[in-house]
Amino acid sequence: MPNLLVVDDDLSMREMLEVMLTSEGYDVECAEDGTKAVRMLEKMNYDLILCDIRMGSVGGLQVLREAKSRRPQTVVIMISAFATTETAVEAMKEGAYDYIPKPFNVDEVKQTIKNALERKTLEREKEILDAELKETYHFGRIVGNSPVMMKIYNTIKQVADTRTNLLITGESGTGKELIARAIHENSARCEKPFTVIHCGGIPETLMESELFGHRKGAFTGAIDHKKGLFEASDGGTVFLDEIAELTPAIQVKILRVVQEKAFKPVGETRDVQVDVRIITATNKNLEDEVIAGNFREDLFYRLNVIHIDVPPLRERIEDLPSLAQHFLEKYAGEMGKSIHKLSSYALDMLARYDFPGNARELENMIERSVAMATTNIILPESLALSTYKRGKKSAKKYELMDFDIPTTGLDLDAVLADAERGYLLKALEMTQGGKQKAAEVLGISFRSLRYRLEKLGLE
Repeated sequence: MPNLLVVDDDLSMREMLEVMLTSEGYDVECAEDGTKAVRMLEKMNYDLILCDIRMGSVGGLQVLREAKSRRPQTVVIMISAFATTETAVEAMKEGAYDYIPKPFNVDEVKQTIKNALERKTLEREKEILDAELKETYHFGRIVGNSPVMMKIYNTIKQVADTRTNLLITGESGTGKELIARAIHENSARCEKPFTVIHCGGIPETLMESELFGHRKGAFTGAIDHKKGLFEASDGGTVFLDEIAELTPAIQVKILRVVQEKAFKPVGETRDVQVDVRIITATNKNLEDEVIAGNFREDLFYRLNVIHIDVPPLRERIEDLPSLAQHFLEKYAGEMGKSIHKLSSYALDMLARYDFPGNARELENMIERSVAMATTNIILPESLALSTYKRGKKSAKKYELMDFDIPTTGLDLDAVLADAERGYLLKALEMTQGGKQKAAEVLGISFRSLRYRLEKLGLE
């Protein structure tokens, strides 16, 4: 249980607070003046200190300073019957959590202590999260230390220095190109070119010439010899992204390169030999494409020697905090902003989101949040979460209630805040004040509920 120190030169006040707080389950110690309190601070760390401001030679403000200098995370609440506004302001500047004037309401003191200790717990959780983020595992440009990503890293290490062809599958935005690049950079070919070819982005009429080159006069407009991407990548790695988009005619030519490491440029009669490693990727199920007759079976088996399947972000949600922090540091640096982290509430909101666009969507989201942020921490309201639901062709539509807008206009922020306040209070009423149950009723996390209550002044 949290251990508390009560500091007050009034015996009756000390005894009353000790009895009250002990009955609440706290471990309570008392000091009759500031001098003894300072001596106790030298020997013991306290989670919370409840301290009178006006005492003898060592006053409450000095106890506050001593407590904060020894252990900054200690929560200190000041109490006094003689506190002025200036004294209270000074105490807050010195790091006091709050001050309570005497005489005080017992229930108010209990709630203030409870809130203070809850905040202390949240701050401790943030410190732990920060420590975990510092230990985030990076493999090349890939971020994440979930078990499934660690398996992928091990596969990369095992196959990087082989000549084996690889097929990387996964939804759009999962980082297939990063994995291909990591394989290249950890191989003996790392000093040679890494060429990315987006098979769906080159017009069919230009594809053969782009991949294999052409000779002067091979077709109208071929005014000079041109090396293709395969020839230009000799000794390196060619990454064929969206391989399922290749036409049957180009698939035949790719098959020959895979089998014989040779091809004929357009208009050429002699073969060009190349030494390239081929890594392919697709967000489609190639086996289904083979069955449907859209992809050559022999090419599929030639490419799918080693298969790496990259899971969507929603299936490795433990990587989300480190990914979000990575993108935050990247864009904060680029934009020259002193934004250090995402709030725990913002991370909680992200953890409940489906991320149809995977890591790429998260990156775009963080970039936008950094650009729009006005504080040094990303808050939930800075995040623009799409209402898109996986498996639906369009964004989710919400049926609008019949609201009237006055001809003079309205304050939308105030209206939305009132609506949020109403739903929060109604949920708490339904659950008889049970916050955990209220959060479940509203479909939000307990942390998110607390954040909203604090934001609207309801806690």
